Amino acid sequence: MSALKLALFDVDGTLVDSQALIRQSMTRAFQSVNQPVPADILSIVGLSLPQAVFKLAPDLDAATRDQVVEAYKQSYFDLRAGGAPSPLYDGAMDVIAQLAGRDDVLLGIATGKSRRGLDHMLEAFDLNRIFVTQQCADNHPSKPHPSMVLTALAETGVEARDAIMIGDTSFDMEMGRAAGVKTLGVTWGYHGAEALTQAHRVVTEYTQMGDALNELWADEA
Repeated sequence: MSALKLALFDVDGTLVDSQALIRQSMTRAFQSVNQPVPADILSIVGLSLPQAVFKLAPDLDAATRDQVVEAYKQSYFDLRAGGAPSPLYDGAMDVIAQLAGRDDVLLGIATGKSRRGLDHMLEAFDLNRIFVTQQCADNHPSKPHPSMVLTALAETGVEARDAIMIGDTSFDMEMGRAAGVKTLGVTWGYHGAEALTQAHRVVTEYTQMGDALNELWADEA
């Protein structure tokens, strides 16, 4: 009998193309406190929101950063409520369905999104029952701390050698490495291939993911 395996997905930039919503929300948040809008907003995708704001504006005082965080949350909620959910990337649902149909694979999520944001995404695409372990920013330190991955392993009973962290950012790769699992980088997200040097494998489209995952699971190194 083969060992149980875990495919652990990041959300923004990996499963969901949410860059427009993130850009608009962060722009509104900084404008609400009369601060210049950072040019590199997408560089912080994957971090918890307080950590993201700190990285974008380290010179702001703590009280103003807190205001930006709250303004971002409200803006994101308002924009999301007024339109369709951010779309899944092409091919994402096919890969999810293929993996979910396997008896030897469990699916999980490790995201910097809030619990509210994650629930909204899962409900929008009817995926809540597919992902058996769901780790989000509400209950963990920000990536790249390994807490999310370690908790997912504990909840599923999967050994680290049989788990793969899938993501689009350097934070995802660093988190996976720190937790002792294999990492699969995707280039269609927000950091690009040049930031995925710590990935064990890199794919450029979802059609490559199934084979890449199988190769990583078969690799005992």
